[in-house]
Amino acid sequence: MSAVLLLAGIDFTSRPTRRKPITVALGALERGVLRLARVESHESFEGFSAWLRTPGPWLAACDFPFGLPRELVETLGWPREWLPLMRHYTALTREEIRDTFSAFCNARPVGSKFAHRVCDGPAGASPSMKWVNPPVAYMMHAGVPLLLDAGVHLPGLHAGDVQRVALEGYPGLLAREVIGHRSYKSDDKAKQTAERLIARKDLVEGLEQGRTRLGLRLRVSHAQRDGLVADASGDSLDSVLCLLQAAWGNLRSCYGMPVGVDLLEGWIVSAG
Repeated sequence: MSAVLLLAGIDFTSRPTRRKPITVALGALERGVLRLARVESHESFEGFSAWLRTPGPWLAACDFPFGLPRELVETLGWPREWLPLMRHYTALTREEIRDTFSAFCNARPVGSKFAHRVCDGPAGASPSMKWVNPPVAYMMHAGVPLLLDAGVHLPGLHAGDVQRVALEGYPGLLAREVIGHRSYKSDDKAKQTAERLIARKDLVEGLEQGRTRLGLRLRVSHAQRDGLVADASGDSLDSVLCLLQAAWGNLRSCYGMPVGVDLLEGWIVSAG
């Protein structure tokens, strides 16, 4: 078990603004209960980068991919070690990424357009090369350099300050365990329906009751509960879901990464 005092869950966006900030949930674990301390918003990369430099010990789960599918990398002839690969990838423009990935997909048969990482299946995650709906490829393009520049430790991928540790998280993994495939969020105001509001209420209630395989219960105040339910974008709730994944990873040897994980692709904490 890692000696972590502060846990964090990070709902990331590749274009942070006041309307759509990077959202960070902070908390601490006490005897199987995860107490939510607060939820913070960072409206710029500069603000988030400053947070990443907060002295540890802390452990965060970040909602953006840390790696690309090996099949994609080998087909494109890109570097086959993680750091050189990320340096190559993040030096590209978004337009170059889109065009390269689009050409890769267009050359493949219907039904298998995208390449997948090993962890995508058990996590139910979108392929990390996807550039639309959601644009996780752009999120990785923006997020990984921030982690590297801040000197954060990425277990199995890149050595950094072991007092500040970041894992790849994915909130949809836990959300589905509680409410199935019901939608609970939307950035489109026209789609912020009563059904999604009810789904958020059910999801928060399920997390408080510990109805996931992580064996952890969430503890929030009445005001925090109301805030999580009221945030129709789901950003606050997604950061809390990542916070739970960070707490689970902190309790596991090697943060729960399976033996033999592909260190080019990375792994989603608590997947599988």
